[in-house]
Amino acid sequence: MADKEGLIPKHGGYRKLKSFQIAQLVYDVTVRFCDRYIEKRSRTHDQMVQAARSGVQNIAEGSQASGTSKKTELKLTNVARASLEELRLDYEDFLRQRGLPIWDREDLRRAELIARRLTTADAVAEWVKEQKGSGLHGLNGRHGQVEEESTRSMSSTTSTYPEIAANAALVLLAVACSLLDRQLAAQAATFESEGGFTERLYRVRTSRRKS
Repeated sequence: MADKEGLIPKHGGYRKLKSFQIAQLVYDVTVRFCDRYIEKRSRTHDQMVQAARSGVQNIAEGSQASGTSKKTELKLTNVARASLEELRLDYEDFLRQRGLPIWDREDLRRAELIARRLTTADAVAEWVKEQKGSGLHGLNGRHGQVEEESTRSMSSTTSTYPEIAANAALVLLAVACSLLDRQLAAQAATFESEGGFTERLYRVRTSRRKS
């Protein structure tokens, strides 16, 4: 016999969510990036760090709130997604304003970074160092070929680290945003089919009366 539906369903467990894990990695990477490449007293430094933090915190808060409000879970997950989109624009602005290339979707380094499945900011920093040492900085690898990208990005070795670091963050952000898009779709489908806490309360009370 199936277990009776409880009033408060299982909720939380956000630390096991892949979206939370990648968002937290993005947060750690962003703190390091901003401390190194963005003036600490600037508004941009604070905004980027806060946007990264918002992504993490709202995933966690939404997961915890789901026990009594699927609507709140959906809303907070969307806030997390919006915060990470804001952060993505900040990284793109950083590169554009300095004449540094934004790696396109076919760039082989994007696939390599994703395949590594890195879990710490230290590991990402090591990967950035590897890329600089490979001699591919300022170049764009597409379909096994290396093509010239921006001569400005090649003109100074000081531009290579921020270029690779910012693009690495953008790759991680793309993964996090994709995961959140799927998470939002699943949450919306569940809300449409099962309703929220009010509907659950009605089902539980009706079931108890019948029994």
